[in-house]
Amino acid sequence: MALAMALLFSAAFFILGSSIFPTGEATTLYPITMTVYDTVTNKPNKTYSTEVAYRGILIGAMQRAQQKYKNGFSFSTTYNLDYGPFLESVNGLKGSTAKHTYWQLLIKHKNGTVVIADVGIGCYIPDPEDNIIFKFTKW
Repeated sequence: MALAMALLFSAAFFILGSSIFPTGEATTLYPITMTVYDTVTNKPNKTYSTEVAYRGILIGAMQRAQQKYKNGFSFSTTYNLDYGPFLESVNGLKGSTAKHTYWQLLIKHKNGTVVIADVGIGCYIPDPEDNIIFKFTKW
């Protein structure tokens, strides 16, 4: 009986799991925008439209934008085994410890509220129509 129940639960998880964790073939995408805002060199802001999968992470939307705007939007990261991807540069502009500069991640929600993201680009899950602000600033 225990073996039959285990097999039944395994089959149910397999069936449900395939709908919970989509393969990407039929994933619904939602629009977001990303604004690059440079407070250090005062270059003009640039805004890019992209898409994010339902409950998808920001770095995926950033990669879509990088493919869409081949000579426009770009970014680079470094990877930490404990904390995941760390945003290093946007559009060729890199943060610097010596110059005390970095990329701050801000979120402007549909209702106009702006908040500082409490996680990085590898964990943040944008809501549809969010405006992600990459703010180059000093500490």
